[in-house]
Formats: sequence, C-alpha cells, structure tokens
Amino acid sequence: MDQRPALEKASVGIAGAGGLGSHVAIALARSGIGRLVVVDFDVVEARNLERQCYNLRQVGMPKVEALAENVAAIAPRVRFVGIDEVLEPGRMTAHFRDVDVIVEALDEARSKVRLIEEVMIELPDTPIVAASGVGGWGGSERISTHRVGNLYLVEDQEGRSCAEVPLTAPRVGLFAHWQANLVLEILLGGECK
Repeated sequence: MDQRPALEKASVGIAGAGGLGSHVAIALARSGIGRLVVVDFDVVEARNLERQCYNLRQVGMPKVEALAENVAAIAPRVRFVGIDEVLEPGRMTAHFRDVDVIVEALDEARSKVRLIEEVMIELPDTPIVAASGVGGWGGSERISTHRVGNLYLVEDQEGRSCAEVPLTAPRVGLFAHWQANLVLEILLGGECK
C-alpha cells in the first residue's frame, strides 16, 4: 500500500538540529513527510561535521538555514519551517502546537526533560519521541524503545551521556534513524506487516 499521501499530509516538529535532529529531518524528508518544523538556535561548527548532516561550506550558518538548504536539495516538496531561537522553559511547545509528532533532539539533559514535561502537560495528545544514552559507541543490542503514554523513549539504559563519552557518527545516526522510524510508525499506525 502506498503511504505517500498520508505522509505528505503529516507535520513533524523537531527540537534541535544537531546530530540527532539533522539526521531525523533528512530521514523524514527522504520518507516523504510533508512538513517539518525545526527549532534550533545554534550555528554549524566544523568540529561537529563528523556526526551532523552539514558540510564545510555551511560552517557558520545557522543550523536551521543549513538544514533547510539540505532538505530542499533532497526533497524540495517538503515544507520546511526553520525557527532560529532558543527553546525557553515555559514556551518550549509554542512552535509545535500544530504538528502531529514532536521529536526531542536536544543536547542538554535538563532541556530534554523540560521539553518532555511541557509537551506531556500542554500537548497531551501529541506523541513525543525522545532519545537517551546516545554517547559512545557499540552496545547496539541494548538499544530499545520504552513507551509511557505518548512518550516514546529510544534509549540505552547502560549508555552514557555525551558529557561522559564522545558522540560518534554511527551511534548518533542509529538513534536518529530509530527515532525517525518511530515517527513513521506513529503516523502510519503501527508496524508495517
């Protein structure tokens, strides 16, 4: 069955456009999502290129502008809304009120928790897909999904944070694609059988 019409009508919000967020956006664009709303305040840095979906020419650009450019080059039909600002506590859901699913792709643990809490309180009917334990390498067999209501957490319970161990491209990509796959599963009504 062709799922393109359903995906073309779908809208996904992504909080963060770094390693997780940039990979999720590209994977969803390639899958046929109709609209992406991406919020990030940062700029592309050369030291992060090994694990983010940007290139040397884009160093110094706001991430939302660079990501919009990359998505347009891959899937020009995607309506990309890039918002270049910090997600402030108390206002973290402001730009995601009209999306079907939200993806948490933030770096800082406190911000991750705050976003999840605000979504679950203010947008209780909107699913949120988060990630935890992304740092390091290996341990692929430990990654799993835990669901609590509308929170879907992709995690490695034994994994360490990026504050303790470096982030590596394969593991970041694995978590990001797992998140993107969960978004498709939510939007299309469960697993493809």
